[in-house]
Amino acid sequence: MRLGRIREVNSHGKVRSNIKVRRMMIVLKKQINDTLKNKTVLIQFIMLPLMALVMTNTISANGIPATYFVTMFATMYVGMAPMTSIASIIAEEKENNTLRVLLMSNVKPTEYLLGVGIYIFGICSVGAIAFGLIGGFTGAEFIRFELVLMVGIITSILIGSAIGMMAKNQMGATSIAIPVMMVASFVPMISMFNESVGKFSKIIYTQQINYLVSDLSVGNFRWDRFAIIGGNMVVYLVVFVYAYRRKGLE
Repeated sequence: MRLGRIREVNSHGKVRSNIKVRRMMIVLKKQINDTLKNKTVLIQFIMLPLMALVMTNTISANGIPATYFVTMFATMYVGMAPMTSIASIIAEEKENNTLRVLLMSNVKPTEYLLGVGIYIFGICSVGAIAFGLIGGFTGAEFIRFELVLMVGIITSILIGSAIGMMAKNQMGATSIAIPVMMVASFVPMISMFNESVGKFSKIIYTQQINYLVSDLSVGNFRWDRFAIIGGNMVVYLVVFVYAYRRKGLE
């Protein structure tokens, strides 16, 4: 039985959407409680903002912008925390059969995925706000900084969800997520020092996010940057839909 493909059908044979906010909130509360107990997952949301805070306030040198470490670690955070966290959560609950229990308790797959996705987006947004405050951004710059990071968080959640669904267990999810996460998180940083890597990295959404948060002027918010990010989102959405149809939440 494919639990990930449970859908309601009305009398005319059409699929009927019946997402319940209450059931989504149950999933959301469960994830909050699980994160507070799981220090490994919790550290992912704290480590990079803390490193940005420490290095911004302890390291200064001529030629290095005041927000250098904030933008670097914020880019890494977008490519790392949402993707690995949601992939690990979905795969772990599949492995421990807690996901099966939720689905058998009338929680729909879409409600579960929305609940987990909203939770990851919410907690990562707190980290994004922390980066903005550490960087000292204000007014329109702060808003642009946060919006760019949130677009990146959503993109990472899409690919992380697909990885979690495709993996058989948590170890499998980790083995898939780590290489993808390393490309998304570290390639933009390496491209600062290697021109050849920089030519390749332009097609990666986190590289465009790094370009945007490094220069928050209106003139730098060009359509081609958002076109590349949008293209990445479409690709990851296709992968997500494929994973959902192929594997679902078995």
